[in-house]
Amino acid sequence: MTKAHAGRWRVEPGTTVDLGKIDTRSTDGAPGDKGSTEAVMDDVLHDLQGLQERLYADGGQSLLVVLQAIDAGGKDGTIKHVFRGLNPAGCKVVSFKVPSEEELSHDFLWRVHDKAPGKGEVVVFNRSHYEDVLVVRVHGLVPEDVWRPRFDFINDFEANLAASGTRIVKLYLHISKEEQAERFQARIDDPSKQWKFRKGDLDERALWDDYMAAFEEAITRTSTDCAPWYVVPADRKWYRNWAVSRILVETLEDMDPRYPPAEDLTGVVIT
Repeated sequence: MTKAHAGRWRVEPGTTVDLGKIDTRSTDGAPGDKGSTEAVMDDVLHDLQGLQERLYADGGQSLLVVLQAIDAGGKDGTIKHVFRGLNPAGCKVVSFKVPSEEELSHDFLWRVHDKAPGKGEVVVFNRSHYEDVLVVRVHGLVPEDVWRPRFDFINDFEANLAASGTRIVKLYLHISKEEQAERFQARIDDPSKQWKFRKGDLDERALWDDYMAAFEEAITRTSTDCAPWYVVPADRKWYRNWAVSRILVETLEDMDPRYPPAEDLTGVVIT
């Protein structure tokens, strides 16, 4: 299969991100239109499933996938479509909600470190430790002199995970404000999806520019060689799914997990 060159979405360390200059409707690198791209997805996901099986069998490395986006950005949809065929024995999804009282009594990374993947595992963070430099910043939940040093703490935390054998892939699903409005309206109009919308989402939408500034600085400050960010154009869900799948396939190919050597089975006959 021809490589998609995941570097097209990668934020190189030391570069400054301007989300306003990244086309949320881009289909750069896709095999073709929606139909053509969806037609190859089974092959891409088959590759992903095989690589995850080897990672699980190898047991020497792990993969952490961090998913972040504005509300309605497609985190749940990405998980549903990209990770659906992975072996659940070696893959789990962790969603980070509002911290509990116990979690608030510790440092902000305490609850996150506990959920990091063990050897052989793929763990997907649906939201993550980045909420502590995003929501916390936008809503002024702590002073700037508290949240700003967290960029360095996050970099050190991720470097520690990487040094212990965890590959980290951080994905920002980039949608436009217009696309968010369409997705919110679709939820309101569909009784089966109304549970996904709350009136408070409109209050968050009013803070769009503040969130974009927060995402830009977080991505700029924390895209590192050992834990790079990828900004994935996500207005088109089919392109988002394909791009995320390609990034993960290429990451796992680079990790090159191997099946462990089998025992000497010479002469073994099952009767």
